[in-house]
Order: sequence, then structure tokens, then C-alpha cells
Amino acid sequence: MKAIIVCTSVSHGNTKRVADVIGEVLEARVVGPDEVDAAELANYDLVGFGSGIFLGSFHAQLREFVRALPGERRGKAFVFATSGFPEVRFQRFSRPLVRLLEQKGFEVVDTFSCRAFDTYLPFKLVGGIRKERPDATDLEAARRFAEGLRARVDATS
Repeated sequence: MKAIIVCTSVSHGNTKRVADVIGEVLEARVVGPDEVDAAELANYDLVGFGSGIFLGSFHAQLREFVRALPGERRGKAFVFATSGFPEVRFQRFSRPLVRLLEQKGFEVVDTFSCRAFDTYLPFKLVGGIRKERPDATDLEAARRFAEGLRARVDATS
């Protein structure tokens, strides 16, 4: 399986740390949206898309990258995020990106999120929340997610 991860990590490097763990398991290159040509994604069996969550949404740079992709039949994808707050059932922050990726022709096979240090206003005023996250437990959860993802994708290839 050939994989790549497109990741926007801007505040504290939280999302990049998670992307690196997932990338290690998948033997995937981790790149920013400005470091990969959209046409290059067709060369991969699995493409990951991830960022921190800002006001309930993925980072604008990642969203714009996905919006600019041409709509065509593509391979499998996954979505991952870091956030100061958990994804709640009634308002999943991953859902809009998953739908957009599906519109662009990807089959989204899974999503992952974990808590992370968050200094977005108003949390900045109190020094932020989740200061020690992602921690070893979060990174191990990311590793297990990637191992399961790899097994599922390899089984269907």
C-alpha cells in the first residue's frame, strides 16, 4: 500500500506529531498542502487529511486544498484532527471534510481525533487548555488507529 498524509499543523505542532505517528505505521510521507501537487494524490492507495480544529472546523488551508481538487474517481482516504474539545455526536467537526472528500471522489474509510493543547481565544487568556496533550496515550491511540487502518486497506486491496 502506498500512502501520503496531507497535514496542516500551525499552532503547537500537535497535529504534526499525530501525523508522524500515523505516517510511521503507514510508511507514509507527511506533507503540507503547499508541498504536494493535487495530481500526485492519484498515485496513492490511501491519502490522509488532517489539521487542528479551529472554531469547530478544519484549518482553512486544508479545506481550500481539498476544495481545489478536481472531482474524479479516487482511492481511499482518512481524516484526522487534534482539538481542545472532543468531537460530539450531534455536531461532528469531521463530517463536512468527509463529505467534501467524498464529493471529490474519495472513499473515506475512517476518522480519528484526539485532544491537544489549545490556546485559541478565549483559552489563550488563561494559558490554554489540554497543555500536556497529545500525550503518550493519545499517540498510542493514533498508532492503533493507523494499524487498524492499514489492515483494513490492505485487506481490500
